[in-house]
Amino acid sequence: MVAQSPPEKQNERVTAVDGLPLAVEIRNPTGAPTLLFAHGFGQTRGAWRGTSAALAELGYRCVAFDSRGHGESGRVPGGDYHMEQFVGDLRLLAHAELRKPILVGASMGGLLGIVLAGEIDPDAFHALVLVDITPRWETAGVERILAFMQAHPDGFASYAEASDEIARYLPHRSGRKSEDQLRPLLREGSDGRLRWHWDPALLGGELVRESERYQPRLMAAAAKIRVPVLLLSGGRSDVVSRDTVDEFLKLVPHAEHLELPRATHMVAGDANDAFTREIARFVGALSQADRSGAVAV
Repeated sequence: MVAQSPPEKQNERVTAVDGLPLAVEIRNPTGAPTLLFAHGFGQTRGAWRGTSAALAELGYRCVAFDSRGHGESGRVPGGDYHMEQFVGDLRLLAHAELRKPILVGASMGGLLGIVLAGEIDPDAFHALVLVDITPRWETAGVERILAFMQAHPDGFASYAEASDEIARYLPHRSGRKSEDQLRPLLREGSDGRLRWHWDPALLGGELVRESERYQPRLMAAAAKIRVPVLLLSGGRSDVVSRDTVDEFLKLVPHAEHLELPRATHMVAGDANDAFTREIARFVGALSQADRSGAVAV
């Protein structure tokens, strides 16, 4: 299945149940097998750009969105963010597709997918690709992420200063973020300072404050997942570990697990070619099974 020409990227605004606008990026028309990309906490839909472009060229419909409070999506008035809002947004976008999508969810996006597929709506997805996330995680790794997000509440004087901070956070990467790459991730305030794209209220909200309280719920939901699952983990991740992966595979014994040895928690950014290749393999196998009647859609 190969597209005739590089697919055009289309940007849309979708209105959530509570009226909040969600920024959505679509490649390829309605009707093609769909991949729905859900990013991690503090990221944007741009985290998937290389993967979604490559998979769209194979003929898949690729839908990526900014979660509420992130990127170009709306912010909740008063900063009252909670889990059910994010799950509701994901459910809305899943059911907007003519065909049940395959979710590709990283970190927070994967956890939302587990809740939706295992607890709330078993028919939301055709399959799940979970990117370096398990229902129980390593606290130290999450604390490192949050420390980075909380480090500069007053922002940066320049794009170069922000690039320096990212380089310190991701020392294993040789390249540095350019101004063009950083522009979608930063917002200029009235004081001329550049601040990250996420709503600062997220950091003090329920998702952060009560995150570990959700773990029993997530584990119970994972045990009820019946659709095909691929877990892609980073061999250098500090968020998932051998213990949390083994625990997940006991909860979801039909899941496939593959470790990308050179990747950290930021799997798509660290090993994008291998990451994209494994998704294409998994989705291709599902499509072949669908055609043979082995998997119900």
